[in-house]
Formats: sequence, structure tokens, C-alpha cells
Amino acid sequence: MRDQYKEWAQLAADVADSKKARDVIILDISELSVIADCFVICSANSRTQVQAIADAVEERLELAGLRCKGSEGHDEGKWVLLDFGDVIVHIFQEEEREFFGLERLWGDAPRLPVPLTS
Repeated sequence: MRDQYKEWAQLAADVADSKKARDVIILDISELSVIADCFVICSANSRTQVQAIADAVEERLELAGLRCKGSEGHDEGKWVLLDFGDVIVHIFQEEEREFFGLERLWGDAPRLPVPLTS
């Protein structure tokens, strides 16, 4: 069960990819932080696409038995954060992703493979 978070993160990444998210990555932060085990980070072209990706990820992970504990930014659609406990999903418009630079902030975190549907 310990590695279940990796499967959930890969499922979230797969769903984001199926909605045409760009630059989907998974960071394994399990050894670096107590806030979560994985970050899934991706980019979208528009507010509408950010929201569509967020809705699809939330719906699919809930079908897999993982409840979203909180979300932020859905109405604005620039950066949506979905907190599933062990897995936190970040969906950005490109400008916000570059500005916040989560990949740089968590540069010591290993990347996990991302299954690609396209």
C-alpha cells in the first residue's frame, strides 16, 4: 500500500494528458516533505482548459476511491490546486507555472514516469 500514491499520481497525470495538458510531470516528494508524497504538475492553454483538466482529474481519482480534501483556484482558472492528501495536483496556465517554478523549488525531488495517453 505504501506505493499506492505513485499509482494515484500516475492516474492523475494520465487524465491530465488525456485532456491535452502540456509538460506533465510527477515529482516524488515523499522523502522531502510531510505535506504529500507526490506532486503532479501540468500546464494548460487557457482558463477553460485548466478547469476542464481539474474537473476530469477530480472525477477520475474519486472514482478510484480517492477523495479531494480541498481545492483552490478553480474559479480563476490560472492555477488550480487539488489536494488528495498523498497526491497534490497543480494545473497551471503557462505564465503562472513559470512564475511559481515548483520544479525549481522541488528540484531535489525525483521524477516518476508519466504514462502518456496521446
